Amino acid sequence: MSNSLSYYSCSKHFQGYPCCHRQWKHTGHCRFVHGYSRSFTFWFRAKELDQYGFVVDFSDLHFLEEKLRNHFDHTFLVNSDDPLIEHWEILHKQGALDLRVMENVGMEFTSKLVWEWANSILLKRDEGRTCCNRVEARENDFNSACFESIPEWFSV
Repeated sequence: MSNSLSYYSCSKHFQGYPCCHRQWKHTGHCRFVHGYSRSFTFWFRAKELDQYGFVVDFSDLHFLEEKLRNHFDHTFLVNSDDPLIEHWEILHKQGALDLRVMENVGMEFTSKLVWEWANSILLKRDEGRTCCNRVEARENDFNSACFESIPEWFSV
């Protein structure tokens, strides 16, 4: 392509990840354990299409889907600084919940985290031909957060 600002793009949506969390520092009702069925939309870029004419082959995103399912499907997400973490760990060991400790369970941080996951997979698989430039993490039909960035290793 002659224009260095030109690129191809596509998006992929993943849904159906019921999990719960709490924002223990929040002074309102978000401090209580509550849950959503999270969903994620990823936007991908490529400088050139692959041998099939795709930016990314959606059928080849199973590694990303597995990572999402493992982390968010029927799990309890807790901030690493939650003062009740020892109690959550005991409940996890007793089989009452499937604990995932995160730096921050909010949708803003989650969108950045899964953006990093996608780009780690794409860099290894496509050797810099593709990247994920945007992720929307949605907790329901009304609330979502996005993270947008072009990885340093990807140049358009």
